[in-house]
Amino acid sequence: MPPSQGKDRLNRVDPQPETSETSAKTEPDALIVALEGGLIPNALADELYWAARAGRIAALTETRDLPEVDGEVGLLDPASLPLNARVMALLKDAREDGKTTLLSSRAYPDLAARVAEHAGVFDGVLTDDSDTPLAEQAKGDFGVTSYLYLGPRAGDGLWQGAAHVITANAPAGQRGVANAHPGGATHIGAAGDTGREMLRAMRPHQWLKNLLIFLPVLAAHQLDVATLTIAVLAFLSFCLVASSVYLLNDLLDLAADRAHPRKRLRPFASGNLPLRYGRNLLLALLVGGLALGIFAGPAFVLVLLIYYAATLAYSFALKKRAVLDICVLAGLYTLRIVAGGVATGIELSVWLLAFSVFLFLSLAAMKRQAELVDNMSNGKAVADGRGYRVEDLPLVSQMAMSSGYVSVLVMALYLSSPEVQLLYSLPAALWGICLVLLYWISRAVFKTHRGEMNDDPIVFALKDGVSRLSLLAVIGFGLIATYSG
Repeated sequence: MPPSQGKDRLNRVDPQPETSETSAKTEPDALIVALEGGLIPNALADELYWAARAGRIAALTETRDLPEVDGEVGLLDPASLPLNARVMALLKDAREDGKTTLLSSRAYPDLAARVAEHAGVFDGVLTDDSDTPLAEQAKGDFGVTSYLYLGPRAGDGLWQGAAHVITANAPAGQRGVANAHPGGATHIGAAGDTGREMLRAMRPHQWLKNLLIFLPVLAAHQLDVATLTIAVLAFLSFCLVASSVYLLNDLLDLAADRAHPRKRLRPFASGNLPLRYGRNLLLALLVGGLALGIFAGPAFVLVLLIYYAATLAYSFALKKRAVLDICVLAGLYTLRIVAGGVATGIELSVWLLAFSVFLFLSLAAMKRQAELVDNMSNGKAVADGRGYRVEDLPLVSQMAMSSGYVSVLVMALYLSSPEVQLLYSLPAALWGICLVLLYWISRAVFKTHRGEMNDDPIVFALKDGVSRLSLLAVIGFGLIATYSG
């Protein structure tokens, strides 16, 4: 519903015919908004839980409930909370109409006061820290005679005493409860699809990276059913484990993601996926991935654990170290190829590993290059949470270009090796792959330099038509080299 329509509904709170007793109630003089489930989608306890654990891997094993630890309440910055834009618009409209606007919170009064101050649209705060009911606080402290209430039904009396209730992005069940309110109900926004948001949080587009598991199979031309079955199991296992890492990163980087122009739209950062699902979902993915990995053998599970540990080390510490972070990212890409070889029992070629390391070093450098270009355009001198400054951009760009070219050089040298003559019927066709890679790497670096690349080259390649055509060309040259002659 557009804000203007919501504003009109605010003044139509009594659906029954107006009488002498109800006429005074048709124009409430206040709008009271619940902090949890109204102004923000999550419970404060969930926000506090992850705010206190940001950057602390050991804290993930703690079983205590964070709300009992008063000293950690100050760790949550109100500016990092995802305020509901529609609710904010209604609050501004209410103030323009002369209504008193109040924020209600059943816990953490100091934090609620800081949130209200940050929002800048409230005349006061109602907190459940005294013997006076919240509705009585509104009347006694702010002179409220009749009010609209926006938020979920709670046991604080505000819902029951409201002239009219409003829900924000409420599920069907909550809307049904609201519709039964004697004063009627207004609904703004629609409830998100939790299943869809969970899938988005798992970042299925990133699973394309895990296709590298099949590279040893393709390079060795071992395309029998048994080998492919093991490779598929390894792929699925890696996808689940990798997704658990993505979820953990998102939960631990909430504040930074919410300040980022693109990452703020991620499911947890935006509030579209409630934080209460976070811990159980990432644990389920991790356990499920490891259980599936058992079918690919204990050595593969060991590689999975190494990947998980390396990724955690990167997320908590190594990503802040210039150059080292790029090397670790390249190593994580290459580890997928190692996992494919270990799962299928295929001995990895030194040529393949060398090519992979340099190519992925190039992609990792492009990722940092894109972030630095972004920072420069936004006037930031230092990359957030990274060990780079804007003046490092020329060096990072050179790393991206030179590493990519070295990977092509490695492949060119490989074409002269005896292995190629044994595996391919027309090895000369593989030179076409070298040309395509030279073109794609050069173009990708140019795109990044111009600020036209997403901060992840994989996402860029998925959306970019030229990149997709380049991939088809690589596949085509590979098929010609294998089956011609």
